[in-house]
Amino acid sequence: MELYHVLNRGVDKRAVVLDDEDRVRFLHDLFTFNDRNAAPNFGLPARRDQTGPRELLVHLHAFCLMDNHYHLLLSAAQERGIPLFMQKLNMGYAKYFNEKYERSGVLWQGPSKKILIKRDAHFLYIPYYIHLNPLDYSHPEWRDGKVKSARKALEALRAYRWSSHLDYCGEKNFPSITEREFLAGTIGTKERYEKEIASIITNAELAARSAALE
Repeated sequence: MELYHVLNRGVDKRAVVLDDEDRVRFLHDLFTFNDRNAAPNFGLPARRDQTGPRELLVHLHAFCLMDNHYHLLLSAAQERGIPLFMQKLNMGYAKYFNEKYERSGVLWQGPSKKILIKRDAHFLYIPYYIHLNPLDYSHPEWRDGKVKSARKALEALRAYRWSSHLDYCGEKNFPSITEREFLAGTIGTKERYEKEIASIITNAELAARSAALE
């Protein structure tokens, strides 16, 4: 199985979510557009519950939505599943955003960047890197391994809903979006997972390895 780190940013680094309704919509789209069948409601009105069997395009192992970009950890569920999913996600959310805010033009800076996970070290750190991104808001020094209070940083991560971090901590947040079994053996228990996070954000060498993954 090939694993990919996929990311994209708003054009000119603009915000792509402006409120929690946008954030919920983007996460809803992560679920809804992960289906080879026709996706309902690319634009407004905002979302409809999906019924019937799904034919997954990708296996989504981890994600994080930030104000102006997103990170996904994916593997293909079928041939050309990743490009089809990314096309549906980027186009569908952009249509919703442009209709809601009465704007026109592109929302994303271009096609999503797709990075194949080739090395064991990359595989070991990428889930942590994706989930650590929200610390840019409260503890930006994490990228240099200079967080003084790991406890406060972990509290900040637990307060951020818009990633799969809480689900990996055993707290049901958006459990239907991700498939967590694949990474379970690497991440381990909640205690082991949080211990590794604390090690990364307080150790300059480990933080450099993690922050270099984008």
